[in-house]
Amino acid sequence: MKKLLRTALKLNELAVNTATNAADWFFRKEILIQSGKTEYEIIAEHLPMRVRYYAPSSPAPDATPQHAVPLVLVPPLGVTTETFDLMPNRSLVKAMVESGYRVYVVDWGKPERKDSHLGLFDYSHTMMGQALQAVRKHSQSKDISLFGWCMGGLLCLLYSGYGHDKHIRNLVTVASPIDLRDGKNIMSFASNTLNITAGFIRKYSEFRLDRINPTLFSPPGWMVSLGFKLTAPVASITTYWDLLTRLNDRDFVEQHTTTADYLNNMMLYPGGVVRDFMIRFAVDNKLANGKVRMGNKVSELGNITANMLVFAGETDHLVPPSMARKSLSMVASKDKSFLIAPGGHMGVILGSQAREYVWEKVADWLAAHSQLATPRRK
Repeated sequence: MKKLLRTALKLNELAVNTATNAADWFFRKEILIQSGKTEYEIIAEHLPMRVRYYAPSSPAPDATPQHAVPLVLVPPLGVTTETFDLMPNRSLVKAMVESGYRVYVVDWGKPERKDSHLGLFDYSHTMMGQALQAVRKHSQSKDISLFGWCMGGLLCLLYSGYGHDKHIRNLVTVASPIDLRDGKNIMSFASNTLNITAGFIRKYSEFRLDRINPTLFSPPGWMVSLGFKLTAPVASITTYWDLLTRLNDRDFVEQHTTTADYLNNMMLYPGGVVRDFMIRFAVDNKLANGKVRMGNKVSELGNITANMLVFAGETDHLVPPSMARKSLSMVASKDKSFLIAPGGHMGVILGSQAREYVWEKVADWLAAHSQLATPRRK
């Protein structure tokens, strides 16, 4: 009788939890979204870009000591800055703060149509320069560490490649493309196709991509969302089946809703960036040779001497390991390493195994590369 009663109580609890979670998912989805919960302050603003600082909590007597070199996280364009603070239990900023780093995030903001003129030079040189100047002023440290995912890593490489900033001490990139024609994958196929088409047009007409109004290149947020989902199309569909079968699990429902909200709310990509990427990287593939002109500057990977750690996703079909690894053969860094981590293009930095295979390894690697012989103040 007691066993039957316990079973009935469990079934009742299961039914209540399922009904509650289903009601919240349909009618109060906002209370399930857990992104952006870590507190921060804005230390600089150059619209649309801002710089966030994630301060450590009040130190306890046995608290992790602070590392001398501050860490700057650089997300890609098109995604929200909550990329690095997706959920309380899956927050890169929180993990790095707890590991003893002074953490800053370059918040690219929410570009609008009026920002379509912004190109890769504006982001990789002007805004990155403004952001790092603010970080140095706030942290009182000339030396900094950069950590970028996808295009965020590419922006870090371009900025460091200009060669004017001699105080990039450490540079970490995750799934950042260099040679777009390397391998057999989505990006190389698109790049080769565009190159063949552009070559034909250049030979037989006066039409040039760089003469088109950049506004026409600005893909809306829904298109960016679709692009990310297509990197893992099967998972994008099966995840809703997982939600249905685990609707009684509040933690899972919050995780699913938060991730879905993140994927469904990508942002407009500045047309100037898309145009630059198509011309400089997809058609001309300049960075494959280690050098690319952006605006009135030349970014040369041979100028990079920072300690480097490069990650690639084991099942990344957008930026496969061979493509991500290419940067190490072009930089002048003496200390450089390459690691392959589980996951696809997003999973490698946001997935359930990212903490163990990427975040913790980055934290340990930076700890061994972030000590200054003597404290430096600007």
